[in-house]
Amino acid sequence: MPGAVERYVGLMSGTSLDGVDGVMVAFESGRPQVEAHAFQSFPAELRAELLALNSSGNDELHRAALAANGLVRIYAGVVGMLLAQTGQRASAVAAIGSHGQTVRHRPQCFDGTGYTLQLNNPALLAELTGIDVVADFRSRDVAAGGQGAPLVPLFHREVFAQAGTTVCVLNIGGISNLSVLGSDGGVIGFDCGPGNALMDHWCQRHTGRLFDQDGLWAASGQVIAPLLRALLSEPYLDLPPPKSTGRDLFNPDWLHGRLAGFAAAAPADVQATLLEFTAQACAADLQRHAAPSQALIVCGGGALNTTLMRRLQSALPTVKVTSSALQGLPPLQVEAAAFAWLARKAMHRETGSLKSVTGTRGARVLGAIYPR
Repeated sequence: MPGAVERYVGLMSGTSLDGVDGVMVAFESGRPQVEAHAFQSFPAELRAELLALNSSGNDELHRAALAANGLVRIYAGVVGMLLAQTGQRASAVAAIGSHGQTVRHRPQCFDGTGYTLQLNNPALLAELTGIDVVADFRSRDVAAGGQGAPLVPLFHREVFAQAGTTVCVLNIGGISNLSVLGSDGGVIGFDCGPGNALMDHWCQRHTGRLFDQDGLWAASGQVIAPLLRALLSEPYLDLPPPKSTGRDLFNPDWLHGRLAGFAAAAPADVQATLLEFTAQACAADLQRHAAPSQALIVCGGGALNTTLMRRLQSALPTVKVTSSALQGLPPLQVEAAAFAWLARKAMHRETGSLKSVTGTRGARVLGAIYPR
């Protein structure tokens, strides 16, 4: 009936490979409101396997299937945490939006269509939770000639758009993506390039920590100008949208190829340069595609990196750079909430894609439904 509340769960495990964020989202008259957030980190063994599966390897079909099962058991645990926090029964949740773990993303490659692959077992998730599951959001967009990513710009418009003003939303996960919410209601969006993925790899290799807390290690180093120029020379950065990328390109092999000739560089200086690389690549895209914008809302794990936020503000002196938390949606909840929103779109048979974002031939209903 009109005004009735619908509840959806959104689950997101992104390219940062830190773990699973889940949210319970209530929709009243279509408007989303996050009621609860839960996070579960990956066990070290699963994280290592998910990272390894980004590249070809021995017996990878078998390993991928088992990794998907392990991933889904964590998903189910996060759903249980959300139900406990909110006091809701499984029967009160219309569906779970389960993104899965991207291990390959090659749209429009090889045969002209290409593919995108997210490890998942939505049938097992429906079995474990007793809730309908919507999964495989990206494949239909790719089948329709699109990039399959990013899929969050429409949701960004839903929650962050300001009438008569151009607003940009920058999600910094393992990869960074920019949404440009035009003053006229138009939307474009695309992957800028690396977010945290290269910084996290370098930090883990040299400090043993999963990430550089607040960017303090990067802040202790000095930017290596020739290395920064080499990083910024990556051809992907100059491609026009629609475009998307991932660990298929921005991975340790890519980084170490560009570190040739910098073997004597201090690790902290390399980290400082990688942080500056992310900041400058994102800032350049805003200046290139959204020059009228005076507001940049940042979400994802990168919004918690105070050094990165400071460098973004320095690179964009005429733009107000803020965290999505100031808009009422904390940075680690945004993507999970977006997939709850996309799950609702699928359950209502409403389209969730835009030609202006992914290049798809037309708007499509995204996601496959697995009944409980």
